[in-house]
Amino acid sequence: MGILNVTPDSFSDGGHYDSYDLAVKQALALLDEGADIIDIGGESTRPGADEVDIKEEVRRTVPVIMALREATRDYDIDPVISIDTRKPEVAEAAILAGSDIWNDVSGLTFDARSETMAAELACPVILMHAQGRPEDMQDNPHYENTVGEIRDWLAKRIDACDFAGIERSNITIDPGIGFGKRLEDNLAIFNQLESFKTLGCPILMGASRKSFIGRIDGSTSDDRVGGSLAAALWSAAKGADIVRVHDVSETVQALRVWEAMADG
Repeated sequence: MGILNVTPDSFSDGGHYDSYDLAVKQALALLDEGADIIDIGGESTRPGADEVDIKEEVRRTVPVIMALREATRDYDIDPVISIDTRKPEVAEAAILAGSDIWNDVSGLTFDARSETMAAELACPVILMHAQGRPEDMQDNPHYENTVGEIRDWLAKRIDACDFAGIERSNITIDPGIGFGKRLEDNLAIFNQLESFKTLGCPILMGASRKSFIGRIDGSTSDDRVGGSLAAALWSAAKGADIVRVHDVSETVQALRVWEAMADG
């Protein structure tokens, strides 16, 4: 999954693709580099980020989705597109415009209407765990049993979505690296990632360029390719089905070489 943030304030690439032409050009580049999914987000969910108005989030994302669909027709490509949003109104507009997947960092809890909307749209959803909201999620996060608590929360969300009419086959889970997590919490998730397989859903891991890497080696967000590759390879080895990354070509190469080595 290649990341395309059409925001002015995302932690790593905010403001880089804030015109529709630049955004579509970047999406096409990510597809050319080997991305299977393009994840388009119009609201930064970095720690401390402010909420974006629904109309503004739609304005940022929906024209990009429509333009990308139009552009890929010329190349005979039919990419999988996901909308990265917490808001059901934005998800609905994006799906109707041509997005395939709803990727929600709140696990469909931000709005009481989210579960119903997802069931009506009948689209695949990605349920991510977060302790708190972006505005406050890094204000002293705490767990007694990190992996156990996250796994239990995701299990309850899967059941709630099932009850709401969302097909279990449409659900992917994301433990939420960096969302209301300390360094030790993030590392525990990596170390015990296989335990999330018991929930019976595909697993997405989004660790690309995140601050836990900098806490290990002091690097800034633009200098974390090596750490991001390590996280992607570890995640794949431990059972992740999707890795969400900024650096697509590097990750694709690393995974291909790793898979060839594993196959002998």
